[in-house]
Amino acid sequence: MTNATTHVFLSHGLESGPGSTKIQAMKAEAETFHNVQAHAIDHRGTKDPATRLAQMREAMNRSGATPANTILAGSSMGGWVCAQTSSETPVLGCFLLAPALAMAKYPQSSPVIRARYSQIIHGWDDHVVPVMPVLNLAREQALPILVLPDGHRLENSVGRVVIEFHQFLKSCLSDMNRP
Repeated sequence: MTNATTHVFLSHGLESGPGSTKIQAMKAEAETFHNVQAHAIDHRGTKDPATRLAQMREAMNRSGATPANTILAGSSMGGWVCAQTSSETPVLGCFLLAPALAMAKYPQSSPVIRARYSQIIHGWDDHVVPVMPVLNLAREQALPILVLPDGHRLENSVGRVVIEFHQFLKSCLSDMNRP
């Protein structure tokens, strides 16, 4: 059994912020677990994907997180940041909400998600990030995906998202605590 701190990094979407309803709900849920530190990254100063990716790397370095004790969670462009980070540095978990993946005009929009645990949640009625390309990406990479009757912001599904995030964290943390 390990007493290492698990770091959860939360990355918001393009037009959102670290204080958004989903990010704060997931942060609060993560903080209910023992030995977990949750970090809501503030990307509001830039819309550039490469800069946001660098901000994620810097937050991970600054906290002393190691890939084996790192869980990434992001929404929309923040989902892309988490997916791309996991592609470059395999992590324990990657939890993605309506991730900006498989988009034709997006740089490196189909990263190979290299996390021990992963979960995608998307809305059937997402008019910002179409669901079908994300479903195809999930199929190609054999990633679990839950599609809900909601739009891009998943605003009608925040309760369900938090429940799913709790279960996801339990899975990740139980794996870390195995002898």
